Order: sequence, then structure tokens, then C-alpha cells
Amino acid sequence: MGLKMGIVGLPNVGKSTLFNALTRTAAAQAANFPFCTIEPNVGEVAIPDARLEKLAAVAKSQQTIPARMSFVDIAGLVKGASKGEGLGNQFLANIRECDAIAYVLRCFEDGNVIHVANKIDPIADAEVVETELMLADLESLEKRLPGLEKKAKGGDKEAKLTVDLINRSLALLREGKSARLVERSAEEEKAFTELQLLTSKPALFVCNVDEGSAATGNAMTQRVEDYAKTHNAAVIIISAEIESQLSQLPDAEQREYLESLGLEEPGLNRLIREAYDLLGLQTYFTAGPKEARAWTIHKGDKAPQAAGVIHSDFERGFIRAQTIAFDDYVTLGGEVPAKEAGKARDEGKEYVVKDGDVMLFKFNT
Repeated sequence: MGLKMGIVGLPNVGKSTLFNALTRTAAAQAANFPFCTIEPNVGEVAIPDARLEKLAAVAKSQQTIPARMSFVDIAGLVKGASKGEGLGNQFLANIRECDAIAYVLRCFEDGNVIHVANKIDPIADAEVVETELMLADLESLEKRLPGLEKKAKGGDKEAKLTVDLINRSLALLREGKSARLVERSAEEEKAFTELQLLTSKPALFVCNVDEGSAATGNAMTQRVEDYAKTHNAAVIIISAEIESQLSQLPDAEQREYLESLGLEEPGLNRLIREAYDLLGLQTYFTAGPKEARAWTIHKGDKAPQAAGVIHSDFERGFIRAQTIAFDDYVTLGGEVPAKEAGKARDEGKEYVVKDGDVMLFKFNT
């Protein structure tokens, strides 16, 4: 399962610096002027999970294959993007292709790095981005509404459901609120998703701070946290400069550097965990002599769906799944001891996979 997170924000807030650090590349131009990023840069990163190495050690696997996610460094947005200003149309199209959005907000002072608005105000920056996305959603919904209303009046039940969702979305958008705040039932979720609203995507506010504020945050990050609570969004504090330096260091030196700053782990780890939570994702594993591998699925997925992530044939021909809890697998010493201890279970089509399950699928070809 691919996960694509778009990195957005105003020019010169640290988007490209963060992207370079996260993907350990220099693909994005981190230049000090607006629109230096034109085409979106896409980088895949391995999802760090300490459990995978432990699993590989027990299974004596020749290699480990982590789950992966993609980050998309999207062109800097300016006011008027919803009307095509700057690189607006391209910006909006790139966001539409992402599963979630990380808003990078500048929460540091630096006279050497210009700001497009000539002032440092992360809330104002967030509002510029949110407003442009809301305006784009408003235009999209207002164009679609008349045609759907005609169908609804003709007795089309699906159109009637969609019209109701659109009207509830428009009511919020016209009040300056994002579509993430639309209350809907489980039965309405599919139709709501099909509206493809930019402001309905899970959002994470990334506070880009100076080195001294990386561990504790600052007054600006506190304002962002308060703002996020009213916008159904998550918050994470990261120093793009620290992440950039970390990406150039070997693992041992990374640990020393982090400790000297009062940090327990790189910002990438925290960013991915937040992304997982935002999208309701979790990990299961497969393990054997050839490889130990992590697989990403949605929370609530059943065993056949989990099997389908490996190959669609596994889902179609699913028979059962041998399942061992991660702690049991590692503590007992692998598949055979787990079986002998009665900790290996055969689960059927209705089994809801748990985070960390170690699974082996049986299926018809």
C-alpha cells in the first residue's frame, strides 16, 4: 500500500530543506527565493520500525524490507493560488493526488531567510494555505451542485445523498472552515471521499523551528497547537536544519547528536507515526530465512485484505492465515517454538489483523 504525503506551505518556510532531509537526497532545490520548486519532487523513504530488525534476527532473514511511504515536495503556494496565481493550478492538482497534507509552518526568526510576506506568523501562513484550498473546494462544489440537484429531484438516491453532503460542506466552507470538520456517518464516507475535497484530507501542521526549540517548542508552536485543535489537525515540531544535518551523519553519530539536543529520535520517525495515525494505518509482518518484511494496511482490515497487499491472488484465493503476535514470535524464538507453545493461530476470513501480527498466508492458486 502506497502512502503519499504532500509537503505544502508558503515559499521559504523550509519545505524543500525538510524534503531533502527526509529523503536523504538533494533533489529539491532549497533556494532562497519563491517558486524555486516548480515540478513536485517525489521521494520514497523507508518507514523506521525497530521491530523489523528484531524479527529478522530471530528468523535469521537474509534481508529486511521495510514498508515505505512517499513524500511530495509541492511548489510554494501564494495568495490567489485558487485562481491560478503563481503556480496555483499545478499546486492544487498535486495536492489532490496526495493522501494527506503536511503544512510546513515557519516558527523561527532568521534575517538571512526572506519571508514572502516579510513577517513571521505561522498562523497567518496556515490561513493563506487553508483559504486557497477552501476557495478551490467552494468553486468545485458550486459547479457540481446544480447538475446533482436535478438528478436528486428526479429520484436518484445517490445524487440526493451527495447533494446533502455538498450542502453541509458548503455551509462550513462559507464560514471559513475546512471540510475535515463535516460530520458524516460511516455510510456517507464513500460518497464524501468521492467529492475529492482538498480540505477534507488529513492534515498535519509541521512547525519548523530553530535548533534551540526542537525539543521543547516555542511561543509560535504553542499558537499553532491551539490553532490545530480547532481545525481537526495534528501538530509536530521539527527542525528542518537538524534533520538536514542528521541525514548526512552515520547512525552512531546521529544518536550522539540527538542526545546533545535533548531529542530521542529523528523527526522523520515522529512524522511517519503521525502520518500513520492520521490515515488510520498499521503494520503487519512476514518473516522467513529469505526476508523479513513490513506491510502497511488500514486499521480494521481483515486477513484477506492484508493478504491482498502482497498480491491480489492471495486475497482472491485466501484460505487462512497463520498468525503469531510479534511479542510471542520474538520472545519464544520464532515460528516453530511459537507453534509448540500454542501461540500460532489459524485465522479465517473474518479475522481483523492487529498491529505487529506476524502472518503466513495459505491460499488457492
